[in-house]
Amino acid sequence: MAEASSSRRVVIVGGGFAGLFAARMLARAPVEVTLIDRAEHHLFQPLLYQCATGILSEGKIAAPLRQLLSKHRNVEFVIAEANGIDAERRTVLARRPLGEQIEFAYDYLILAAGVRQSYFGHDEYAPIAPGMKTIEDALKIRRRVFGAFEMAESADDPEERKRWLTFALVGAGPTGVELAGQIREVATKTLRKEYRHIQPEDARVLLFDGGSAPLAMFGPKLSGMAARQLGKLGVELHMGSIVTHVDPGGLEVKDHDGTVTRHLCGNVLWTAGVEAPPLAGVVAKATGAQQDRAGRIVVGKDCTIPGHPEILVTGDMMSLDKLPGVAEVAMQTGLYAGRSVSHQAQDKTFDKPFKYRDLGSAAYISRGKAVVSAFKLNFGGFLGWWVWLFIHIGFLTGYRNRIGAVLGWWFAFTRDIRRERTFTIDDMPVPSGAYGVLGDAAGTGPAAAAPVALADPAASADPGHAGAG
Repeated sequence: MAEASSSRRVVIVGGGFAGLFAARMLARAPVEVTLIDRAEHHLFQPLLYQCATGILSEGKIAAPLRQLLSKHRNVEFVIAEANGIDAERRTVLARRPLGEQIEFAYDYLILAAGVRQSYFGHDEYAPIAPGMKTIEDALKIRRRVFGAFEMAESADDPEERKRWLTFALVGAGPTGVELAGQIREVATKTLRKEYRHIQPEDARVLLFDGGSAPLAMFGPKLSGMAARQLGKLGVELHMGSIVTHVDPGGLEVKDHDGTVTRHLCGNVLWTAGVEAPPLAGVVAKATGAQQDRAGRIVVGKDCTIPGHPEILVTGDMMSLDKLPGVAEVAMQTGLYAGRSVSHQAQDKTFDKPFKYRDLGSAAYISRGKAVVSAFKLNFGGFLGWWVWLFIHIGFLTGYRNRIGAVLGWWFAFTRDIRRERTFTIDDMPVPSGAYGVLGDAAGTGPAAAAPVALADPAASADPGHAGAG
């Protein structure tokens, strides 16, 4: 901690890209920084799907926050979950691991808590259809994907075997597209010679979305390219679909004509929609801030809450100029918030509004195939795949993680080897019990609910490519 007793106190909530970059920017400022996060690690969310499909271990896409901040003597990390603020007293309220409440006083507060998976008001789907936001989510999906092949191998009934070899993904943004492609590659390449009673390449991957095409945010050219490549992989696209029901036996979707179709499958994976965490609502109530349709806090051009210049909101938790929920926005807003607080702490004027510099987006489709939109250029194929590789190597935190990722990619892409797929019989899925579902497979339980629309762009930002706040 800084030795000067007169140092300003800065509290940062969230250790994602925005929070980490803000803390680094404040490392040499005359302030005392406390970074609060419910996880002990910084996570590179865009590669969670590779953790879920056995290419990379969780250690390759995450780094301990204490290690990342160890050289910054004025920055302290506390593992806790922020659950409220007192705007008048300028304190953050948080819950420690054993439930104890603790308070942190601040002169400046930087909110970088990110977003969470959204089920569009139907949280009862969550135990059945895991999302892709945390390490725990990726490991759960890994167990279900590889466990499904084991369940199919041991099944005697052909229909049961077929059900276990059917995977349904809800949401055709980058995460949905990437995960769908990887499951097909697992089935057709990694596992193709490992089983005696099933043909893994018979696995069906169904991709549902309320929009008209996958990767719609990339524009018609790249979206069409992605659709063609997914088709070649064997991914079955069901665009214009609205999910009306999810249960352990599968899901039901309604098309534009109103026809409802039931699809039997062993796994439903949720890759659509994000929303602000409960903390955003608590902050809005305490400060009078407005929230957008996804619950994110609306801020001014300087990333502050109107009427509260001491509170800055960054990354995915922030709503400003319809900026996308991607890592680059989180990094840039984190740097901006850190720079703003650093200037103010030294009694310097800082009146520059935040200006986002769009460096582009990239999505992996399959080995040797990716799409890239950057600097007004749209391209894909093998060149896009190489650009995707370099972008993600550059964004990974730490040289060890970069080297580990490159080695993991080398074995997966050249020899079809995915070593990160360990699980036990206790982790394997069963028709209902392992999912903790209260409803039954026939759709009579609480999982039977109203339709879920997936075409609302304000509420369906892609979770896997959010900036990790």
